[in-house]
Amino acid sequence: MRRSDPVLGFTSVSPMNEQHRNLVLMRHAKSAYPDGVADHDRPLAPRGIREAQLAGEWLRANVPTVDSVLCSTATRTRETLARTGIDAPVRYAQRLYGATPGAVIEEINRVADEITTLLVIGHEPTTSALALILATVDSTKSRAAQRISEKFPTSAIAVLRIEGRWEDLQPGDAPLVTFHVPREA
Repeated sequence: MRRSDPVLGFTSVSPMNEQHRNLVLMRHAKSAYPDGVADHDRPLAPRGIREAQLAGEWLRANVPTVDSVLCSTATRTRETLARTGIDAPVRYAQRLYGATPGAVIEEINRVADEITTLLVIGHEPTTSALALILATVDSTKSRAAQRISEKFPTSAIAVLRIEGRWEDLQPGDAPLVTFHVPREA
């Protein structure tokens, strides 16, 4: 965030703008399709339980400690979070279920400044579209972006680097650092 000082006649960069943040986008784990259960209420399948646990292990080993989670209210996203073992404050947002990438960006823009690593657990096709929309062209890992554009499987994780405040995040602002599918490890 740039600030103008009309008295001194210069523009300075806020120290908060220099802080590196991590945005971790995760698709929910593989869900079951039980008869008579509404889409919002579908639970994880046995494979999904294993995938979510693998995702949690990968996150703990490869990403700075998650200090906040933004999660869809759908059963499968809530169960995914529980199975990752990530222990951080959670805000469940109904809006993330069936959201557009723009709506998710608006939710991310509401995150407090003190949060440095945010995990967002959501759905397809929104998660892949969001990762690609946020990714900067020149400093993004092209192979990761290509893989995301082809498929963002269940339990997959995209990690983006944010320079600046959450409230200032816009399309094209975040280098895509890595893309990982836990079951492929």
